[in-house]
Amino acid sequence: MSHPQHGHPHPDPDPAPARRDHGADVQGPPLAEHDAHVGHGEHLAHVGHDTHPEHDAHGGHGGHDRHAGHGAHGEMFRRRFWASLVLAIPVVFFSHMVADLLGYTMPDFPGAMWIPPVLGTVIFVYGGMPFLTGGWAELRSRRPGMMLLIAMAISVAFLASWVTTLGLGGFNLDFWWELALLIVIMLLGHWLEMRALGSASGALDALAAMLPDTAEKIAETGTTDVPLSELALGDLVLVRAGARVPADGTVTDGRAEVDESMITGESKTVVREVGDTVVAGTVATDSALRVRITAVGENTALAGIQRMVADAQASSSRAQALADKAAAFLFYFATIAGILTFAVWTLLVGSVDEAVVRTVTVLVIACPHALGLAIPLVIAISTERAAKSGVLVKDRLSLERMRTVDVVLFDKTGTLTQGRHQVTGVAAAHQITDEHLLALAAAVEADSEHPVARAIVTAADERVPASERIAATDFRSLPGRGVRALVDGTEITVGGPAMLSDLRLSVPADVTAVTQEWVARGASVLHLAEGDRVLGAIALEDAVREESRQAIDALHARGVKVAMITGDARQVADAVAADLGIDEVFAEVLPEHKDAKVTELHSRGHKVAMVGDGVNDAPALARADVGVAIGAGTDVAIESAGVVLAANDPRAVLSIIELSHASYRKMWQNLVWATGYNIIAVPLAAGVLAFAGVAISPAVAAILMSVSTIVVALNAQLLRRLDLDPTRLAHT
Repeated sequence: MSHPQHGHPHPDPDPAPARRDHGADVQGPPLAEHDAHVGHGEHLAHVGHDTHPEHDAHGGHGGHDRHAGHGAHGEMFRRRFWASLVLAIPVVFFSHMVADLLGYTMPDFPGAMWIPPVLGTVIFVYGGMPFLTGGWAELRSRRPGMMLLIAMAISVAFLASWVTTLGLGGFNLDFWWELALLIVIMLLGHWLEMRALGSASGALDALAAMLPDTAEKIAETGTTDVPLSELALGDLVLVRAGARVPADGTVTDGRAEVDESMITGESKTVVREVGDTVVAGTVATDSALRVRITAVGENTALAGIQRMVADAQASSSRAQALADKAAAFLFYFATIAGILTFAVWTLLVGSVDEAVVRTVTVLVIACPHALGLAIPLVIAISTERAAKSGVLVKDRLSLERMRTVDVVLFDKTGTLTQGRHQVTGVAAAHQITDEHLLALAAAVEADSEHPVARAIVTAADERVPASERIAATDFRSLPGRGVRALVDGTEITVGGPAMLSDLRLSVPADVTAVTQEWVARGASVLHLAEGDRVLGAIALEDAVREESRQAIDALHARGVKVAMITGDARQVADAVAADLGIDEVFAEVLPEHKDAKVTELHSRGHKVAMVGDGVNDAPALARADVGVAIGAGTDVAIESAGVVLAANDPRAVLSIIELSHASYRKMWQNLVWATGYNIIAVPLAAGVLAFAGVAISPAVAAILMSVSTIVVALNAQLLRRLDLDPTRLAHT
């Protein structure tokens, strides 16, 4: 936060922190220091530190790796499912086994016996093609998984059925109805999977839906509706009350309450007026705005958020790597189990027919389909829930690591504090009321644009009745000392210690007693003088956010230690830390040294989450186990952070922790279920309990495998019930 030169800029405290704030002259330490202030108007560049991981392909899915193109895959599986289901009905009806089981007589007419093999072949080629091509792709890439297992199972059943139909070898291996139902059930399972993943990825569609179809462009001849694709930089558009902003821009005329909840997750509207930035997709709720376009298309903040959500949903994770390894392991496990099953039933039992049945069943039931869905669905849903709450996950590993963090290191200014001056005390002398003293100071400061002056004027507007406000004339700046103006013909001066020394003024004892307490707690002090007497003093501080207090109390309740880092003087930092109950303070730290403090915490064995603004704090954010950029609003180009909080609310850190624990818990629940199911089901499929009359057919195996997948999908859907509201989390 760089400030314009003012007559009473802040003084250096003693000892001075390793930076100087505009050659200021205000009694007490500097306030609202943002650790790396540069000249007014200079824009601090983002320190590039790309934390995006390489997005490894999701193994074990062959033909639809990483579930890309969920909508297209879902539609393809839907079409093939319904077509195969219709064809499977006569195949099942004309099966002798089904007819005997249900006790009906099949129609007997020429060619009836060829209905199951002909339609079964159509089902195998059309309905089974995704699995055959997917299995071949897995084989070529040397990454065997579920598609190859399914392809092997339906191929064995298909060949065995044709051998029986043609009367070759004397086998009785009529699998046509099992083959048809197996393919139908597998298509249904994959269709449901694609639907689940597609709905979880709907956050991207929801973001895209925030944009209007057209924009109302202002020209010399009036306004015209134009497609968004025709908007260009510099165009002027009209955003009517209740309408959405079509592209990023700057307000040139008007004032409106803007709903930015779709970006920040905060339901409270914010005022946007001339000079303020508005972003695409937000809503002007109560009045119209004229906006000069500054970014269009892929360069808008909304497009950046879309990319971030997409990257997060595609990013890899440790649990996903484990699932991929488990899926590959299950392929070899199922293959070996299938070979052993065939060998045992052929050589020891002497039944080739039963050997083929048992082998096909093993291959089907061991398909790691639930494993393939266990992690991607959790990732997609958790990322969607986070985005809706204003938590933008750039790096999945950062989200996973958040559950292990035991120290949260907050930057002070603008994170724990409001980052702007605020009048926190008024001490008047000579029987002057506090309100009159504040009114005098505001009158003198009214023509100044310095943040200190703005804070005083704001305080007067809030505390002084309109009838008691005062006007001043002949405003003059006194460089390094303060400001001066005439009030009712009397010269009033406002400034710090240099002004008192320059005018050889002494401060009344009762005022001094109060100001000493202010300075002791880290406040900065301005004095008002009329001629040769001091009228009183005003304290200004960087006020602590109430949300910070709630966030720190909630972190302590969760057993997480809280530390604070700042470039401010030790007394300022200690005062804030004491007020908030912070465990450890790093004060007078230059921005380039902040990452060293993160390293220091690492050396003590801590897992550290660093919460900062993503600009000055970039090296520290990159060094931390989890880098959290807070208060980014619509600025999603922060490369140093793994997680970006759109809102400026430190309690949102609790949302990240809650989401990290919940998503990791769901991942492991799904993994345990998916692997445990196979450990139990494969031996049953192999026929280890056949002697007790317990046997599983290939069709039943397909149903059990699909049920396993549905259980995993439903368990992941429970994440949608997760409440990430930081206000609620701060009180639990």
